[in-house]
Amino acid sequence: PLGTAEIRVRMQFGRKGIIAGCYVTEGKITRNALARIRRGKEVVYEGKVASIKHFKDDVKEVTMGMECGMTFEDFETFAAEDTVEAYELVQINA
Repeated sequence: PLGTAEIRVRMQFGRKGIIAGCYVTEGKITRNALARIRRGKEVVYEGKVASIKHFKDDVKEVTMGMECGMTFEDFETFAAEDTVEAYELVQINA
């Protein structure tokens, strides 16, 4: 995995929809990374990180200890205390 973050708050953001207010607890999370969202042990979403904002700036990545706002492709039903696990698939040629 690239990194993990804890969703701390759901924020309505005008017409852009709902943003997950997150705190990165480990590693780093990059825009367009694959993401798995867990509620307890159950996986509630698998897809992509659509955008990351740090304060009002669009950023490519956030690292451990940073707070950020994230959106996910076709998913807004996350909740506070869900965990985001970012990862990437690496193709290994045999």
